[in-house]
Amino acid sequence: MRSKDQIRSLVWREMEDRGVARFPGAEGRIPNFAGSKQAAELLAGHRLWKKARVIRVNPDSPQAHARSLAFEDGKTVVISVPRLRDPHPFRLIEAKQLTPKQRREAATIKGALKIGKVVAEEELPEIDFILCGSVAVNLDGARVGKGGGYLDLEYGLLTEAGKIDEHTVVATSVHPVQVRRQELPMVAHDLPVDLISTPQAVVDVSTTYPRPRGILWDHLQPPQIREIPILERMGYA
Repeated sequence: MRSKDQIRSLVWREMEDRGVARFPGAEGRIPNFAGSKQAAELLAGHRLWKKARVIRVNPDSPQAHARSLAFEDGKTVVISVPRLRDPHPFRLIEAKQLTPKQRREAATIKGALKIGKVVAEEELPEIDFILCGSVAVNLDGARVGKGGGYLDLEYGLLTEAGKIDEHTVVATSVHPVQVRRQELPMVAHDLPVDLISTPQAVVDVSTTYPRPRGILWDHLQPPQIREIPILERMGYA
């Protein structure tokens, strides 16, 4: 089995070679991809998206249109500061309290951080739906991110705060190039996905991978903890 780094390099290179990576390029990122708008629109038509009232959406470029659709649908959106670098890294944005101009602005990462209300994790509402970016996924629900591990940490934090559980839907939107046929490496702190949205279809995944039940402190190194204020605040540094 290829390592995660090998898979990332393979996907980034293939996206560039096929011309499906969009500005600012694929390498080192959750890659923006051709058809991201269509993937978002298909996902927004899925019954589980429609049912959700509170959605956590990642701040990356390929999910920008999904953030816009969440606001159009009147949903409450939870977004986190990149790299969880603030002592209180979560922002709460309630679409019903925004003007049309603010909704458009809040779909951008700068606008979301400006408009969003700073809240402690215990003040967040329960989250129904998580949309994350990916570098690679497969039809078993395995996911490879860009390597920072911040989604997994965020999921652990929200689990321990009682804001998500096994019923929370986890989705990703990707280009078909990112949907791999091979087995992808998964460890205990990795978060699998339930839905994969591409520009052509939304695929419901019956994953057998367990979800992490909180923060796995023994998987973290002291430098990682010191770089994330919320972890230091929890007293595990």
